[in-house]
Amino acid sequence: MRRGLGLLAALGVGALLAMQSRVNGTLGARLQDGIAAAVISFGGGLIVLLACTAAVPTARRGFRRIAETLRSGIGLRPWQCLGGVCGAFLVLSQGVTASALGIALFTVAVVAGQVVSGMVVDRFGLGPGGRQQVTTTRLIGAVLTLVAVVIAVSARLGETRASWLVVLPGLAGIGVAWQQAVNGRVKQTADSTVSASTLNFATGTAALVLAGIVEITVRGLPDSYPDDPRLYLGGLIGIFVIGGATVLVRYTGVLLLSMGMIAGQLAGALALDLIVPTPGTRIETSTLVGVGLTLVAAVVAALPAGPRTESARDLPR
Repeated sequence: MRRGLGLLAALGVGALLAMQSRVNGTLGARLQDGIAAAVISFGGGLIVLLACTAAVPTARRGFRRIAETLRSGIGLRPWQCLGGVCGAFLVLSQGVTASALGIALFTVAVVAGQVVSGMVVDRFGLGPGGRQQVTTTRLIGAVLTLVAVVIAVSARLGETRASWLVVLPGLAGIGVAWQQAVNGRVKQTADSTVSASTLNFATGTAALVLAGIVEITVRGLPDSYPDDPRLYLGGLIGIFVIGGATVLVRYTGVLLLSMGMIAGQLAGALALDLIVPTPGTRIETSTLVGVGLTLVAAVVAALPAGPRTESARDLPR
């Protein structure tokens, strides 16, 4: 029951991620600066979470638990506190590529990296749920997802710029699965979703600020900033994405969490591209086929493994 409810909740988290991609992608296009858009998104989320941490005693205790565990060297490693860096790269790729690719194509590329990485992360037990068995259905789902991505981007592979842009969200998807796993570990240690989310946003913002300093040195600040307040909500949406994934991964595992989020991402992404398309965005037939096949892959990968058959080694002697 808990796993089923977790997958339903992951569906909603995925829809929010699609919305965040649209918001950050549009902001990056308006600013003509994807890094600045990412800094604004992550920084805004961090400010909200710092205020929550100051107001919530359990969040402050959570940070003390994290510090004590890191000092002891047992249960949590410093590298497991860097999930926000992967989140920063995802937000950066949203700002740089989502508007140019279209939210549906962007999402399919993220999905490819996320599913494959999720299977690997589960296999090595990096998440709070421990090691997950690599079943035949999961392998088939991962392969189907890769095929789906190739089909979805096939109509644009001749466009050099679009082809290279697809690589960025693909790499971001790989990082997302790892981020979900280590953030779940941090939440388990802190016993506080707010603490884990705040640490995630803090490390991500730090990485983006460093990238922003380099860019400002080369290009300078954006000339103007859009007046539409909705374009500055990416960080607030991201809080619910990160917080939701951090809570759910313990119950679903990384791969099944990815499956639920993928379904929500694809449904939300296609709805946004169809109802509120960005200028220049077109939805190819191959993209629709790829999205449909990705949904099939998600269902296959989420299927439970069949009953274990006894081999000669399993039989009593």
